[in-house]
Order: sequence, then structure tokens, then C-alpha cells
Amino acid sequence: MRSLTRLVTVVELDDGANGPRSMSVSALHLAVLDDGTRRILLDDRGWSAGGPDGLWERMTVEEIAETAVTVVGPDEPDEDLTPDDMAQAHWEYLAEHLRTQGVAARAAELSRLQHDVDLSQRLRARLGRP
Repeated sequence: MRSLTRLVTVVELDDGANGPRSMSVSALHLAVLDDGTRRILLDDRGWSAGGPDGLWERMTVEEIAETAVTVVGPDEPDEDLTPDDMAQAHWEYLAEHLRTQGVAARAAELSRLQHDVDLSQRLRARLGRP
């Protein structure tokens, strides 16, 4: 049986609203299996930022990685839920999504996995980094 080894969020420069004062990126959240294959967890996340010229060029890879991890969840709690409730619901949702793809997964296991962030070549080029 395949097992999970880590989580990866791939951050890609979006086509569209990316002028000198703004940039938009997407974040594809994946689970990596022990055979190297990847399964999509979330494909509907991303963010935009704007500001003075050069804003994105001044952002560090670490800042972008931190934002990517935040964007893929768990979300902030509503008024009737605690952060623990939101985290549990988030990991349960992702585990169920993996089960529909034929991967046995438990929420607790997912929450403990290493989470890496990979910036695409296009985004690194926009940031002025190799």
C-alpha cells in the first residue's frame, strides 16, 4: 500500500494581473506518495499583492513560502469554531479527498507531514532569483 511522505505546495506566477505594481500567484497543494507520485489536495488557492514598484522583488522566498502555507490552510476560525476545530475539519477534508483518489490517509497523519514549498521558475525569474 502506498504511503504519504510529505506535502508540497507549488507556487506559480498567474497569467493576467501581473504588472509592475502587482502580482498574482496560484498555490497548488499536493500530497507526495512514497513512489514519488503526487495527488492534488487543493487547486483553488492563491493570492495577489500590490504596491510600489519592486514590491515583489523585495519579498523573500521565505515570506512567499510562509504565505503559501497559510493560504492552503487550515483557515482561521469562524465565530463558533476554535482554531483546533478548524484544523481538524481541514485535515479531515484533505484525508477524505485523498481517499477518493485511492490513497489511504488519516487526518492526524497528514497534519504531521513535512510541508515543502516550491516556487516555479517563472516566479523565481520575476523575483530576480535563479
